Amino acid sequence: MRFEKLACWVFSGLMLAASGAYAQEAASQKTSSKPKATAKKTPVKEVTKKTTESKEAALKAQYEAEARAKAEQEARLRAEEEARKQAEAETRKRAEIEAREKPLREADALLNNGKPADAYALLEPLEFERAGEVRFDYLLGITALDSGKADKATLAFERVLAVDPNFAGARLDMARAYYQLGDLQRAETEFNEVMKQNPPEAARITIQKYLNAIIAYEQAKQTRISGYVEGVVGHDSNVNTGTGSSIDFSSISPMWAAVMTGLIGVPPPPIPPSQLRDNYLGFAAGGEISHNLNANWGVFAGADLRQHGNMVQTPYDSLSTDGRVGVMYAEEKNAYKLSLTGGQSYSANSMRRDSLGVNAEWQHVFSPANQMSVFVQYGENRAAGTPPTSPITDARIEGNANQVVVGAGWVHILADGKQALFGSVYAGTELDVAPVILANPPLTAGPANGGRLDGKKRFEGLRIGGQAAITDQIDGVASLGWQHAKYRWGSGLNPSGERRNEYQYDLTAGANWRLGKLWTVKPQLAFSKKSSNVVLYKFDRTDVSLTIRRDFK
Repeated sequence: MRFEKLACWVFSGLMLAASGAYAQEAASQKTSSKPKATAKKTPVKEVTKKTTESKEAALKAQYEAEARAKAEQEARLRAEEEARKQAEAETRKRAEIEAREKPLREADALLNNGKPADAYALLEPLEFERAGEVRFDYLLGITALDSGKADKATLAFERVLAVDPNFAGARLDMARAYYQLGDLQRAETEFNEVMKQNPPEAARITIQKYLNAIIAYEQAKQTRISGYVEGVVGHDSNVNTGTGSSIDFSSISPMWAAVMTGLIGVPPPPIPPSQLRDNYLGFAAGGEISHNLNANWGVFAGADLRQHGNMVQTPYDSLSTDGRVGVMYAEEKNAYKLSLTGGQSYSANSMRRDSLGVNAEWQHVFSPANQMSVFVQYGENRAAGTPPTSPITDARIEGNANQVVVGAGWVHILADGKQALFGSVYAGTELDVAPVILANPPLTAGPANGGRLDGKKRFEGLRIGGQAAITDQIDGVASLGWQHAKYRWGSGLNPSGERRNEYQYDLTAGANWRLGKLWTVKPQLAFSKKSSNVVLYKFDRTDVSLTIRRDFK
């Protein structure tokens, strides 16, 4: 019995122990299933992925930090470079400003010290580069004006006023320059223009003194007289403007060849080239007188005498006298002239030509650097030969003509005032008005109904040229001319059998060497050439001469 009780207690104890162990294991499993437990193992792939992402993030952050540092460094270097370049540019700019201001300051100092010529010599070489700068041009004009170069001063002041028309100081000095040049009309206009700008009292008093002087001068110089004499020596390669080719009658005119054969019984021999060369001496003199009726109107008269004497070919010596008388009207920028002209020319002591004509001209000044002219001329030429009825020497056939010419010209002075360009164009017509001239039959000296064999002449031409200062005393001058003339048969038949058609060219080059204000030496070379479909009129000519001239004013 006791044994059974004991066995029962032992069994109960074992059951209780087993229940406690089971409860503890269940509790342990329950606890490990909660979210906060960390004892659970993570898969290997997930751990590797997280590790790789962590490294990549770290590398990316490192790269970004390095890039930011590099960009900041480059920006800092660029800023430093730009600052350096800006500093260098400012330094260069200050140096350029200093270089451009230095000659102006030095010239201004020379001007204030009473040395305007030195100041002008300092600025003049810079004119081509700096023309158009108001300050430079104004100072250049002042130095030129105060050193006696009023013509150069007007060009500089003109540029100043083109930029700033209200620059009263430049306009006042422009008026002074015109006054020094003797162009009192323009000086008066500029002085009055400054007066309209209400200048200071001191300037007004100075301007009024100039205006009073102009009035007094004009009253005292109502009449002006000028003149000149000149002598020339030279060599002419073709004093008679003869052709350089031999002339065969049958080649230029079968009709003339037949007539001459009938007269002399045999065919006429060819005419050899007829160019004659010679040395020559010449003399010329002239003068003009003008009188102002009032501020605008005036009258004038003038005359010229020219003599040309060959050393050997004396039959081609010439003497001419020409005169003119007219009326003129002038205002601020325009001038008009109407004149009556006349003259006589002689060759080998026999009268060859009487001329009478009328000229009308209009001149317009755009600026001191630009001037235009337009002209119209009408002239009547009447000639006589020796003897007057000879078919060989009668000059009336070619010399009797009425001529009308119209044209226009332009003169432009370059900015530095040392060079000038000029040009002109013209056109005209020449009517053949020779009378009926008959010689002993069967040869006639001219067309049966008068006029000349070649008939009416129409022509046009142009001339261009320039003048440049070589030194203060020497100017170089050159010009080139061209003319075309075409003839229309008149009442007779041209002996050549074709209409005469000609081109003429001429080239002239020389220099004007001023020996003081009134004496001038002029060496010159002139070349001319005419081409024609009629061999009789072809020629070329070269003339070399030296002229000494004395002016009287």
